[in-house]
Amino acid sequence: MKKSLVLTFTLVILWMENTGAEESDGFHFKARTKRQIQKTLTITTILEKPFAMLTESGELEGYCVDLLSELSQALEFNYTIYVVKDGRYGTKDQNGVWNGMVGEVIRKEADLAVAPLTITAVRENVISFTKPFLQTGISILLKKEASSEGSYLFGFLNPFSKELWIGIIISYVITSLCLFLVGRISPCEWAEPSNEQNQYTLLNSLWFGLGAFTLQGVEPQPKSVSARIIAIIWWLFSVTLLAAYIASFASYVNNSENQTPNIQTFEDLLKQNKIEFGTLANSSTFNFFKNSKNPTFRKIYEYMDKRKDRVLVKTFSDGVQRVRESNYAYLGEASSQDFVAAKHCDLVRAQEIIGGRGYGIAAELDSPLIRPLTIAILEQFETGNLEYLRQKWWENTCTATEEHASWVPVQPHTLGGIFLILGIGLALGLIVSCLELVCKSKNKADHQQVNLS
Repeated sequence: MKKSLVLTFTLVILWMENTGAEESDGFHFKARTKRQIQKTLTITTILEKPFAMLTESGELEGYCVDLLSELSQALEFNYTIYVVKDGRYGTKDQNGVWNGMVGEVIRKEADLAVAPLTITAVRENVISFTKPFLQTGISILLKKEASSEGSYLFGFLNPFSKELWIGIIISYVITSLCLFLVGRISPCEWAEPSNEQNQYTLLNSLWFGLGAFTLQGVEPQPKSVSARIIAIIWWLFSVTLLAAYIASFASYVNNSENQTPNIQTFEDLLKQNKIEFGTLANSSTFNFFKNSKNPTFRKIYEYMDKRKDRVLVKTFSDGVQRVRESNYAYLGEASSQDFVAAKHCDLVRAQEIIGGRGYGIAAELDSPLIRPLTIAILEQFETGNLEYLRQKWWENTCTATEEHASWVPVQPHTLGGIFLILGIGLALGLIVSCLELVCKSKNKADHQQVNLS
């Protein structure tokens, strides 16, 4: 009996311990995290829009500043943040000494580097990174004129959108068919009814519609009221489209007269010679092209290396300014390019992105800070907070304040009214042709004193 009571009591205690362990698992993790995070951390960052920027009052704001605030609240630590002294991300010189934020972390001048610091194998050998808080890649920043879309061979089609051209073709076919039907229905269009000869064959109807669309007088001319209604409506439709096309084409030509060759890929850069291109000196982007075995990327590196005194820039801001003021394309992080393109309406990022990479928070090698920070970043990602911060700081201001020189092709909804009038006119022409047939038949029956019933 005593043994049974002891065994039962032991099982109850074990069950309570297991239950308590499961319920307090999150608490234990937070407790471990708090023990690993110091009370006050020293953070280094770099001035890079929109990650870290100085306000008028001299305070820091930006994506990384907000991210750091969220992490400090989640892990309950304090911090002091400052801008890296030499204004560099971190590269190794000829003597093997690291500069920038990487060097400050290695020398323990800073506990963490919270900035758009790319995770690379070389840096991972000397410092530790968290999981990426933002994914990016390498792309091309250009002036909008340099990234113009569309083929110059068929540029005369650009004033109208594809949907509008399709609508015009469909309208032409339907109008020609209606004219053909009216020519068959209306007795006024029969030259010699006894011989069943009619001037509006299907071929003649198509030819008349095409001639009227180009504002040319063509034969045969309509004789019946119904056919004339359709012809007048089609001429009105054609004149309106012609006026819209001329206006849109003039705007298109003015917008395109100073444009440079179309550039959307890195191969396009190598195929032209009007635009110089470069990147940040001694950056991860430059090293990517330097170490790549891809023939296209190797050619890009060779181009930049031979002209490094002319095409390489010292800061990202210098690259953006040079793109805006000259025939220059900047190769760099797509996330930073997206930001400046959202704020400067004369800039655009090319479609192609290569060398997928991520930005991570850096600490000294094998630092105990990395694991809790990584888990906190993953929690921010799962709750959607990272996406919210990206939308906040990458907000596009060019949609509502687009430049006056911008141009877009004419869309179907712009000319929707003329399509509606054409449809009403075609329906009216068919109805009138039926009335003409009825009236003609009635008059003929009355003349021959024949009862229609």
